[in-house]
Order: sequence, then structure tokens, then C-alpha cells
Amino acid sequence: MAPLIGLIVSLLGFRLIGWLGWEYMNDWIISLRFAVAFMFLLTASAHWGKRRAQLVAMVPPRFAQPGALVTLTGWLEIAGAVGMMIPIMAEAASTGLALMLLAMFPANVYAANNRLTLDGRAVMPLVPRTVLQVIFLAAVLAAGWFPPGAWA
Repeated sequence: MAPLIGLIVSLLGFRLIGWLGWEYMNDWIISLRFAVAFMFLLTASAHWGKRRAQLVAMVPPRFAQPGALVTLTGWLEIAGAVGMMIPIMAEAASTGLALMLLAMFPANVYAANNRLTLDGRAVMPLVPRTVLQVIFLAAVLAAGWFPPGAWA
């Protein structure tokens, strides 16, 4: 739930900064790009922190080297976040992040079906997690594929 809260709060914060006078942020798409970047930097931080072992446990057993996959996806999240903030890279970063979200979804299915935990709490059940994933996909694709000013 923290990534969704981070996405929404940072989006509103960036829009507020734009409304208060930073003209660059006074655009829904630009603010959304930075909010998506914030969200992925937030989620990437878990790939090396105290939750790392729990993320590794979420990787379905059919995948070799789950620790390496968690590290790789963490680096891809950071690269995608940086790309979202560079206008000429936003479309490619958006596409890459969307594909990564789709590729990582089996880990969420595995975690929900096997009742795994994160920070001592059960992972989100599959239906709400799927809805959340659709929201993330929509935000990522809108941020990268809509031009600034599209939602003026």
C-alpha cells in the first residue's frame, strides 16, 4: 500500500509545487512522471533493505537465482525512475517499467497464493493486488505516453 500512497501523495505534492510557482511542475503529466519516479525509487529501496529476504521468498521457485532477480529488478526500477524524469527518455522508461510490472506479477500471485508475509503482515490478496497493479500500469503508461499538456 505504501507505493500507492507514495504515488498519490507525491503527485499531489508535485502539482502543489507547480501551482505555487514552479512552472515546470504545473502540468499533470510532468507531475505524474515525477510521482512515478518517486514510487519506483521507494519500491527499489526494499530490494536491499530489511525486506530483501521477503522479496526473494516471493520469487516463484521455477525461477533460478531469486536473489539476483530481486537485485536486477531493483536496479531496473531505479533506471526506470531516472528515465521517467528525462523527457526524451520518458516513453522508453514507461514502456520498460510497464513490461517489468507485468513480468514481476507472477511473484505477487505466488506470494498471495502461498500466504507469504511482508513485515509480519500477510501480503495483499490477489484481487486487490491485481487492481493495484492495474492502477500502477495505468499511471506508468500515462506518464510516459501522454505528452505534457495533455491534461491541461
